[in-house]
Amino acid sequence: MIIRRLAAEERLTHSFPIQAYAFEASPMTASRVDEFRAYLPYNAGNRTLVVEEDDVTAAAVTAIPMRQNLRGSVLPMAGVAGVATHPLARRRGHVRALLHQLLDEMREEGHPLTALYPFRASFYERFGYVGLPARRTAVFSPADLASLLRAELPGEVVWERVGAGYQTWRTYTEHCLYERHGFAIFPDFRAVSLRDRDDRWLLTAVRDDRTVGAVTYRIDDHGGELIADDLLADDPYARASLLQFFARHVDQVERIRVHLPADELPELWLTDLAVQVEARVSRPGSAAPMARLLSLDALAGLPVGAGRVNVELVGDRWLAGTHLLDGAAGRLEVLSGGSAAATTVPTATLTAAGLSALAYGVLDPVEVAIRGLGDVPVDAATELRRLFPRALPYLFADF
Repeated sequence: MIIRRLAAEERLTHSFPIQAYAFEASPMTASRVDEFRAYLPYNAGNRTLVVEEDDVTAAAVTAIPMRQNLRGSVLPMAGVAGVATHPLARRRGHVRALLHQLLDEMREEGHPLTALYPFRASFYERFGYVGLPARRTAVFSPADLASLLRAELPGEVVWERVGAGYQTWRTYTEHCLYERHGFAIFPDFRAVSLRDRDDRWLLTAVRDDRTVGAVTYRIDDHGGELIADDLLADDPYARASLLQFFARHVDQVERIRVHLPADELPELWLTDLAVQVEARVSRPGSAAPMARLLSLDALAGLPVGAGRVNVELVGDRWLAGTHLLDGAAGRLEVLSGGSAAATTVPTATLTAAGLSALAYGVLDPVEVAIRGLGDVPVDAATELRRLFPRALPYLFADF
């Protein structure tokens, strides 16, 4: 077995076909091969590793160099994608070997976070990943937005093709990156594919010459659906401005379908809004994202509560040893070796998934213990809650 990194053009013959077999309709058409070549520039800065056996690609995995917000700190993040194995080479440990090497390399190059969309969550939990909230989908009739047509809202909306408005969209998602916990965006070389495809409308809410909300969308047919991607808004005024525009489509489409972060409650937007809200997770098919810490450097300096706890990290390739997490100064200090004052500082034993769950805010310390991701005594749970209060991360980027 040989593991090596692909050169750019090699993706056409080594990684793209095996990934297409795993995640697309198969056999692929001749036109799909042409599409691979057109897609190649948007992979320019990715790192793709493959396992080869007798000069045949047996498995492939890719890392996208991204950025993610962790409790207010924007850090480099490795987005893992395209994990695929040749059907005759499955269940032979190839993906495990590839992930170990890929994450080794990304960590060494300064990526303290990593995220992915799993083919099976339990498989990646063994690699220290923990589940993040899935985006919601809300479906409703534009007729139920009629009351917004009478609302006087500050600012204005701007409507244009996403190709023309791409820079506005990119700048606004950069703004969201610094404002929203868990938010991640693509590097420029990947993000521009939205501009180049130019297959969406872009709607932005503008107030005081500043973009405060945005959504991309398309309409599938007259009498059909207005299909919106993630609705991003700084505040209720911005959200209402975007929905007010959608209300004007009452005689054009039957339904509006929009993606939302987990903390949005569309059932409370308006009186008499009949809405179906769904977060669908299935296997295989639709997966909720997962993430993990690759380095404790990700925690240093985070704004936290005044907790103090020793954590013994076990069973992980990248995180191990005992560390004191001290939030007394309002910013997290991570000290290797833990605290010598063992009688006054409680200790929790955590797996990488357990610590990642606390850092991303998706599990309470008791839930970490229930899930088998650590041993958390009562006194340690109290300190960990102070350090890492529950939070709802919103990954945004879909890869």
